[in-house]
Amino acid sequence: MDVVTVNIVVAIIITLIVLVLSLVTISKGYGYKHTVDPKPDEENNHQERKEYTDR
Repeated sequence: MDVVTVNIVVAIIITLIVLVLSLVTISKGYGYKHTVDPKPDEENNHQERKEYTDR
């Protein structure tokens, strides 16, 4: 085999490895369960503001 052919084959293999790893990483990112803190209820929030201003 020619040196150029070996270099092309190695480059294609490295490219495929990087592509597969990128797709796996993206897939894991989309599969991650994101959570959001619950919004505090309005009555509790109003009471906390009143206690803060009474100081």
